[in-house]
Amino acid sequence: MTHTQFFIRFDGWYEFLSTLLLLPPSACYVSISGDLVEVRMGWAFSARVPRTAITSVAPLRKSPLSRGVHGFAGRWLVNGSGRGILTLDLKPAQRGSVMGFPVRLRELQVSVEDPDGLVAALSAPLTASP
Repeated sequence: MTHTQFFIRFDGWYEFLSTLLLLPPSACYVSISGDLVEVRMGWAFSARVPRTAITSVAPLRKSPLSRGVHGFAGRWLVNGSGRGILTLDLKPAQRGSVMGFPVRLRELQVSVEDPDGLVAALSAPLTASP
């Protein structure tokens, strides 16, 4: 089974701050393994969703001022930078966890170091396991 990992993009100042908050960039990633997509931002956010629940992936055209994990009513932003943000639409809604509390995910925006690579990986056809 193929396993691909994309690290969350961090601005230099936020990388320093998040490391102080025990959210080092090495613990912040999007991982694709078979039909499963996992998004982690250390202890602050986690979600595991099937690729088939991701109905669209598109770049975010505006740059948010905030960094970290923010959300409301099923729309969540997980970012360490205002650049490289992709919006993943999820249908049906999926479950995630913010600081250990369950949340509903309809839309997930995540900043990644290689947005084009993540789009390509999510767009690749699923291969059947032998």
